[in-house]
Amino acid sequence: MVLSEERPIFVATHPRSCSTAFERVFMTREKDLCCLHEPFGDAFYYGPERLSSRYEGDHNDAIGDREKSGFHEATYSSVLKEIEISGKEGKRVFIKDMACYLVPPSDHSTFEKAVLAPSVTPSATFNGNGVSTVKNPTILPLSVLKKFQFAFLIRNPRKAVPSYYRCCIPPLNEMTGFKYFMPNEAGYRELRVLFEYLLKEGVIKHPPSPSSPSPSPSSSQTNGKASNGEHSIYNNVCVIDADELLDNPKEIIKKFCEMTGIEFDEKMLEWGAHEGCENFDKWKGFHEDAIGSSGLKPRTKKKVRTREEEMEEWVEKYGEEAAGVIGRTADENMEDYEFLRRFRVVV
Repeated sequence: MVLSEERPIFVATHPRSCSTAFERVFMTREKDLCCLHEPFGDAFYYGPERLSSRYEGDHNDAIGDREKSGFHEATYSSVLKEIEISGKEGKRVFIKDMACYLVPPSDHSTFEKAVLAPSVTPSATFNGNGVSTVKNPTILPLSVLKKFQFAFLIRNPRKAVPSYYRCCIPPLNEMTGFKYFMPNEAGYRELRVLFEYLLKEGVIKHPPSPSSPSPSPSSSQTNGKASNGEHSIYNNVCVIDADELLDNPKEIIKKFCEMTGIEFDEKMLEWGAHEGCENFDKWKGFHEDAIGSSGLKPRTKKKVRTREEEMEEWVEKYGEEAAGVIGRTADENMEDYEFLRRFRVVV
């Protein structure tokens, strides 16, 4: 992990962003990449340092769900050790994970003032007595975050949120185990929080400053050579929008490879359905489309619908009350999505 291009690649995203299809592209490079599928979710949902309230509690159902997962002892430290071990296989590590697993959710006691996970801070204790990370909004030390080469994947919340809602209701939730929808799991706020922190600390670099009201098209599309000589292309901000990925997969993947130091090969865009997807089993029901896919090809039809048409579809599928929840959740996350989209890779 000396050269930046040798650091593990960390694709940070939010739920239902087409990220598993994106991940499958890099799973084709099994000879030189070791892909880890959402490893931090183990600690976030199930372990003793869990931040999520989804499986929280000392009642039998909560304890049973955590133990049934097989990850009830997972800590953030054990996940980091897993990543480190994977990097010793002579392959570069490629991680796809949710940014919300690293940033306390809105219903957690440390929401406004994050504390480091106790397993990565030996002197700390959890639930009120943790080490304050005054400027760090995540539960990992900056020194740990600097070990990764970050990239970001986003999708319009009016597409991602209803897709996530569907995973939390019958019949699909019998597979996913997510028995109800939680709006604060949409993940856009946490993704932006992580992005802005990494930008502020220089872990990723890109003009203009995120405080600028509206970056010019030319400055927001310079995801190529460094402009000031202080950092290489491998430190530049890399944000992929799912819509552009689906429209131009070859061009977007090729640009991503260029920015992350991976040798591009067109064969990466094709694979065998259901091949090598064993790691997806821990999140059954969420990845069935990606598991059954055989490649990433430009979509031939792109649905363009008005807000009214979207709402009508949601009402028909989920009912009026649920459609309202979906619409509000999507709207609440639109500002963060639009902010991140300003930095997207354009080809």
